[in-house]
Amino acid sequence: MSVVTLIQGLPEAQRLGRVAVVMGGWSPERDVSLMSGEPVFDALVKIGVDAQAVDAGRDIAQVLLRDGFDRAFLILHGGAGEDGTVQAALELAGIPYTGSGVLGSALSMDKVRAKALCREAGVPTPDSGVCDDLAAARQAAASLGYPLVVKPVAGGSSIGVTIVHESAALDAAWRLAADHGAVLLERFAEGIELTATVLRTPEGTIALPLVSMRAASGFYDYDAKYLLDDTQYDCPAPIDAALTARVQALALRAFAALDARGWGRIDFMLDARGEPQFIECNTAPGMTSHSLVPMAAAQAGLSFERLCLSILSDTLHDESEPGRAPRGQAAPSLSAGACS
Repeated sequence: MSVVTLIQGLPEAQRLGRVAVVMGGWSPERDVSLMSGEPVFDALVKIGVDAQAVDAGRDIAQVLLRDGFDRAFLILHGGAGEDGTVQAALELAGIPYTGSGVLGSALSMDKVRAKALCREAGVPTPDSGVCDDLAAARQAAASLGYPLVVKPVAGGSSIGVTIVHESAALDAAWRLAADHGAVLLERFAEGIELTATVLRTPEGTIALPLVSMRAASGFYDYDAKYLLDDTQYDCPAPIDAALTARVQALALRAFAALDARGWGRIDFMLDARGEPQFIECNTAPGMTSHSLVPMAAAQAGLSFERLCLSILSDTLHDESEPGRAPRGQAAPSLSAGACS
């Protein structure tokens, strides 16, 4: 069954009420979020949704309640936008929102815990170590070997990430990553980079066609993702059907292991043996002109507008879940003796 067939039953735009497209925020990825939020807002308006762009501040939940929004399309990247903080505020306010909940967002943002949970679920991931100081980084690098990737434990958009090929470059790479918090050293997988978009539909959660990326510089960094036009994208990815199916199955397994929901993107690298290795889960992927989720959706026959409507409509499903309060009302408390 095609993706288009799976989402043919999407609701009329009017049923969604007043929608805040929440973007910007205060994380290091603010600019990317604004680049993602604008096309999402335009797409929703184009198909008749009563949407308004809202630049998130720390009072975002109060603002949405005050201005009478019925739900939020969260397109915040990094920091409080993806680590569960904003999600928790909206939960307390009773405002339905797109994407993963508090737990799934927090687990996915923490690369150390995400890798551990995925490994436990049978999803391969490169060996790695967390380094609190340079001495620990040098020791981990000696154990892991070169090349390796040095990156912040929490964050995205390749901010603070360096591929290190020799020990002389390690110290500078560690300092760059440490500017953004705890640092992870990870054995570098030499093969092509693949990504799988995961989307919840009325018939279940599915993985869309895979996208492969190859930057002209050899490193799919911030510039290659958002600014340059010489990055090579292939969708569907140039791998055989068996490997495609395996990566998609691993993506769904990782998504479930991290308690992610709604939509997201699971990134993999193929190692020297051609085996897929989990790198990270993005719970609010980019939706810019260079982004990968829209490419995968288009390959599946899903327009950008229908993709945005599908992601947003999933909040109607969340409203019907037990324990979720209507907008602006506190969740009901448990009666004494309800739990044993």
